[in-house]
Amino acid sequence: MVRKVFVVLVLVLFAQATAARGQEWARKMFKTSSHDFGSVAHGAKTEFRFKLTNLYVEDVHIADVRSSCGCTTASKGPELLKTYEDGYILATFNTKNHQGHKSATLTVTIDKPFVAEVQLQVSGFIRTDVELDPSGIQFGTVEAGSAADQMLTVTARTGREWHISAIRSSSQFIEAEAVETNRQLGDVKYEMRVRLLPGMPGGYFRERLIVVAGDSTTTEFPIEVEGRVQTPLTATSLLFMGVVKPATTTHKPLIVQGKQPFRITAIHCDDDCFTCECPQTAERLHKLQVTFKAPAAPGKRKAKLHITTDLKAEPTLDVPIAVNVVAPEPADAAAE
Repeated sequence: MVRKVFVVLVLVLFAQATAARGQEWARKMFKTSSHDFGSVAHGAKTEFRFKLTNLYVEDVHIADVRSSCGCTTASKGPELLKTYEDGYILATFNTKNHQGHKSATLTVTIDKPFVAEVQLQVSGFIRTDVELDPSGIQFGTVEAGSAADQMLTVTARTGREWHISAIRSSSQFIEAEAVETNRQLGDVKYEMRVRLLPGMPGGYFRERLIVVAGDSTTTEFPIEVEGRVQTPLTATSLLFMGVVKPATTTHKPLIVQGKQPFRITAIHCDDDCFTCECPQTAERLHKLQVTFKAPAAPGKRKAKLHITTDLKAEPTLDVPIAVNVVAPEPADAAAE
């Protein structure tokens, strides 16, 4: 009887170890499996993207993602990833409806090419003594070379001595200052003016302000800052063609947009492996297709796509292009 129990236990442990090895191919696609939001203000916009890349020959399909705690909402980016295509799992910390230290496990279910589950961990501390209104700074679309500013209210309910001592910015083109507007027993309020300075590069930006504050104990909390700078001629700041197989052909869309209809007169690239046809019509938005013919030899390649237009203001645009040529491995080999 004891021997039978021992044999069963060995078989169970062997099955668990085999299953763990079988899941490893899926875990390898994620760049990280955990994230700490740190200390965040009540109501603050707080998100993190777990990035993943399909490293295999077969297509990968993300069937589902679920969270173990209502403090975190989980959602997925593209469900189907071709070889070397990128995706993400978005974790949103629910700072309006929860408080204190919170943690959650996000379970990602993959059903193709094999069934597997990957668990991602998130944690953070949602403060009840500091509140933001609104949840972050949204500049929207701003003309290139123009300045813009937005207001945000910081309310602290920590005691008489609480004050903001410094604000650090992740960008030289974003600055902020806070002015105290109210101080009562246990209630301190600051109005924060956040400025977008001329010179911010064109395209979408997402930056962060770190507020240093406290009384006898100094703490920090982040404020997200987002927006888009509209230039006379815009395109993707960096066109990443992905990680591709040797001796294959890959296509990627490229949108070039202006404030008014314009004609593209010429397109050329520093590297002959990249090509792009020149449209013949005048449009305000041009949908181009960049083609990369990968060589047989693996390696990273970088180039610039030079686009010439008939616009008087900013008639040319240079778009950096990058690609990585690598031979993939089958998912079943990684799962062995």
